[in-house]
This record gives sequence, C-alpha cells and structure tokens, in this order.
Amino acid sequence: MTLIFHSSLLKDISSMLNNSDDFNVIIQVGENNNTKEFRAHSIILRARCPYFKSALSSEWIIRKNDMIMFSKPNINPTVFEMVLKYIYMGELDLTKYQVENILDLLVASDELLLEELFNHVQNYLIEEQTTWLQNNFHHVHHKIFKLSGCEKLRDHCLESICMSPQQIFTSNNYQLLDEDILYGLIKRDDLNVKEIDIFDFLIKWGIEQIPSLGSDKHRWSNSNYETLKETLNQLIPHIRFVEISAADYFVKVRPYKAIIPNDIYNEVKEYFIKGTLPKSITLTPRIKQSFIESKIIRKKLISIISNWIDNKESKEIRKKNDTIYKFELIYRGSKDGINNNSFKNKCNSQEQILVLIKCQNTKKILGGYTTVGFYHNVRRRLGINHKNITSLNNFIFSFEDNNDTENMKLSRVITCNYAIYNNGFGDYGFNFGNDALSMKDQILWLKNKNGFYKDNVSKNSNYYYIIEDIEAFKVVKE
Repeated sequence: MTLIFHSSLLKDISSMLNNSDDFNVIIQVGENNNTKEFRAHSIILRARCPYFKSALSSEWIIRKNDMIMFSKPNINPTVFEMVLKYIYMGELDLTKYQVENILDLLVASDELLLEELFNHVQNYLIEEQTTWLQNNFHHVHHKIFKLSGCEKLRDHCLESICMSPQQIFTSNNYQLLDEDILYGLIKRDDLNVKEIDIFDFLIKWGIEQIPSLGSDKHRWSNSNYETLKETLNQLIPHIRFVEISAADYFVKVRPYKAIIPNDIYNEVKEYFIKGTLPKSITLTPRIKQSFIESKIIRKKLISIISNWIDNKESKEIRKKNDTIYKFELIYRGSKDGINNNSFKNKCNSQEQILVLIKCQNTKKILGGYTTVGFYHNVRRRLGINHKNITSLNNFIFSFEDNNDTENMKLSRVITCNYAIYNNGFGDYGFNFGNDALSMKDQILWLKNKNGFYKDNVSKNSNYYYIIEDIEAFKVVKE
C-alpha cells in the first residue's frame, strides 16, 4: 500500500523559505531605494522554476564565498516575495496584494517561465479585477500588451474598452496609446464609437506622433501630409467611411484627402456623390453592443444572452438595427444579502429581469430571464393563491465558464402557464418553472422535475449548488 504524506512534505519545504540556514543563493532584487536580498536554495529554485534551472546551471553565474550571487533589478521586492511563496509553498493568496503588484507578478512569472502561476494570475485579473483594468488601461497596456502569452487578457481589455471607450477617446494621455493597441481597437466590429469620432481621434493621435508637424494643417507641406499618411497607414483602411454622414465627410474627412489611400478615397467620394456602394471596401458597419456592469459574467457573453432575448441563435451575428439592451443592476447578493427576502425586496416588479448566479466550487454561470418579473400581486380567491405567472418567452441557461461560447445550455419555457412560480407567500427568492431554476436562500436548485422548461441546464448529476454571488438586472431597450 502506498502511503501519501504530501501535506507534511509541503509544510517542511515551505519552512525552508524563512527558517533554514543552509541556503546557497542570494538574490538581490529591485533598484534605487527599493531593493532587498532574498536567500534561497538552488536545488528548489531549479526544480520549481525553468528560468532558474537554466540560469543557475550556467557557467557565467557569480560566486562569492561559495554563495551564488544573483541579481534581478527589474523585479521589485514585493513581487519577488510572491514568486518565492509560490515556488516554496505552492500557494499564493492574491487578495492580500495590491493590483499593481499582481500585474507586475504577471510580467515576472512570464519572464521566469512560471506557466502555472502566469495562467492563474491572468485569470484572476480577468475574473476579479475588470474595473481596475478598465480604469488603468494605459498603464496595463504598457505592462502586458507585448507579452506573447497574454492574448486572453489583451482580448478581455479590448472587449471592455469597446463597451465603454470614452476613457480612451477622451483621455488626456491618448497620445501614449500604442499603435498596435489602437489597431486592435479600430478593427473590431464592436467598438462603440461614432465613426467620425474614430477618424477625428486618429488624426489627433497621428499628429501627436509627429512632434514637428504642428496642429495647423494650413501650414503643412505635401511632405507633412505624406508623413502623416505613413503614420496612419495601417489604421485608416479600418475606418467605416460609409457610416459617416455626408456633412461630416465634406467638412471633416475631405480636408485630409492626402492621407487616405486613393482607391479608398475615390470609392468613398463616389458613394457620397452618387450613392454607389464601394466595391473594394468590405468592412461591415460597427454593431452597437448591449451593456452590462456585472461581476459575474464577461461582457462578451451578454451578446449571446441578447440574442436569446430576441429569440435568435446563440452565435447569430447581431446586426446594426437589432435591439440594444441596457442591463440596469437592481440587486447584488454580495452587497444586498444572499437570501430570499433581499432578492424579493429588490426585484418585486413586473418588468423584464435577467438573473445571473455564480456558485461555489464551480466555474459555471447560471441564470434566467423573465419577461414578466417575479412578484405580481398575489390575489386570493376562496383561500387559494394564484401562484403561477404566464410567459411565452422566459428561459434559463448555463455557461460552463466565463469564456464559454461553445457549450452553453439554453432551456426555454414550454409550459407557459408555469413560467414563474409566484411565491409571494412561499420560501423562494425566485422560482422558474417550479424548481427548473430556483433560489432558496443560499441554495440554487436545478431540478426541472415537472418539465415546464425544455431541458435541464446542468449537464451532470448536480441538481443544487451553493450560491457564491447573484445579480439581477432590469432589462431596458435602448
């Protein structure tokens, strides 16, 4: 029989970080007035970190009094302490650190080839620090947008900016925006900015990249225009010129004819004069996206839910004239309390409501949408409560995680008279279809025992979860 003693092994190894005196590596980190020396063991560093496995095996390492001396001035002491906790202890509580240091940890873990730590930190920033990332976008993009492994975080940041781009397009630091980031933004179909404002921004940004140019275009020479054209060469073709009004085109775009490629300019000119649609410009109109401020669900999944509200397929591309929804937060369990009474007090209306639920010990996101709200006035007739609310368009759903655009499950109501169980006198916070999806204080039930909804939204045998957080939004057409 094999005996397993992992816990005591980890405890003994982790104690070496602070208590052992047989270290053979001294690592100096930081620079200027923020430096610190850490003592470590080469055998552990080499076993746990691919970077140190290579670096400490090199014949170029410096030794002093039989001690390996190592320097990492580009990693600050707080971040390197986090790295050592991960290496020695195999655990790290990111909630105890400032987000600035966690971002630096992402950069450090990439440099030190700590893939497991890198992936965990990236997911933490996406799932728990979206607001901070949005508010510090300029700082974030200088830190991480060149890292090859950060595609997931980059996409998340760009997606967030597209939903609320004012912080970029009205920023006083707009000139610092990297061209690659700007390119990543303007080529997206979901950038929620008027096309003429994007054009104006590119002109302003381009001028700032050429200090000798000046803002008075009346003094520009042909070579000045050519320089600006080269600066904006990869950006201008991604402007949807046909989405600009004729007035704005003639007043704001035409004066910059010299910086627009001839084939594009001629087709756009013909479009505004004759109404002839361009042949070589195939860019589709940008699609204004629905907006939600949620701590549970990523914004990219809200377009899927919006399609479901419109009775469309999950992945159907939303069109320019499709209904746009604004999701107004009316209840958040982590703030208002996760219990029946809190939910009922906040959501007692006959409006369209979307509910999102995050549960413990699972990455699943569950939810439901009702066109009729939850709590109609319960009338009594001969002592019998009118408990059920009718709706033709209610549905419940689940996503496997916050990046799931393939395996989500949708279940629409099929017995419309039982769309919502109206528990004005009952024991539920909400109840879709008599336990198809229901909240009973901190327990979420997914039984669908009566089949009032088409399918179960749980793929396994779990028919209940412990609610970690829950949000409810009033759904408003814009």
